[in-house]
Amino acid sequence: MDKVLKFLKDAETYYLATVEGDQPRVRPFGTAHVFEGKLYIQTGKVKDISKQLHQNPKAEICAFKNGEWLRVSGKLIEDDRNEARQSMLDAYPSLQKMYKADDGNTEVFYFENATAIFSSFTHEPQIIKF
Repeated sequence: MDKVLKFLKDAETYYLATVEGDQPRVRPFGTAHVFEGKLYIQTGKVKDISKQLHQNPKAEICAFKNGEWLRVSGKLIEDDRNEARQSMLDAYPSLQKMYKADDGNTEVFYFENATAIFSSFTHEPQIIKF
């Protein structure tokens, strides 16, 4: 999972796909953090993505850098503990201007049964499951 986290942080922006009814929804994201051995993302409960993930937790992220791309698919499960939210905010101090661990809006999700695939046109895919 370290390789996955490093790639996402180096890419800086990845794209997160969710489903709303029968319509895919994709948006840029930047938070990626490992807490207690799980890969987490962060959002706000007031956002559409939160509603989409609570209705259907299946999601996929995709990032690209230097001719290589990474796709991570699985279920995003909410972790409603303050310590999980605070860990994310500690990892991303700039978020603390908009979010607090106990503000009722900050939300963190971790990947469950995830498959990460590193791909490029110059090498065979590398698959990591976590």
